[in-house]
Amino acid sequence: MREAARAANDAGQARRLLAIAAVYDGMSRASAARLGGMERQTLRDWVHRFNAAGPSGLTDRKAPGAAPRLSAAQKAELAALVEAGPQPEADGVVRWRCIDLCEARSQGRRRLPRGPLLDVGRMLVDADRRGVDHLQVPVVAG
Repeated sequence: MREAARAANDAGQARRLLAIAAVYDGMSRASAARLGGMERQTLRDWVHRFNAAGPSGLTDRKAPGAAPRLSAAQKAELAALVEAGPQPEADGVVRWRCIDLCEARSQGRRRLPRGPLLDVGRMLVDADRRGVDHLQVPVVAG
């Protein structure tokens, strides 16, 4: 167990392994928890994860985060808006911004919820569409 702690690249994992090793060596759970910088109940939870998944179960997992606020239909509508590009005369913009996409109301376009600006921005980043201009400006030689 101590060798696994030495080999661990994650400091939290090594600390948890050493606390569990201390329990195996006969130290009380309260003392081993203090040694690992945690409460006794937290040590118990880590022991359950260790028993289920071994030393790799003692690493921190990425939090799942909040659920997206845009539905699949709204994402499809947003993707279609971005692909079609803005109509400068109708939309009043030559380049979509997140706020413009959330407030687009021209020619039968339904309004996207105003709240999920971050969701719109993330979707644009995921689709590699942030900062795409749809208006081609002709170059004048001169």
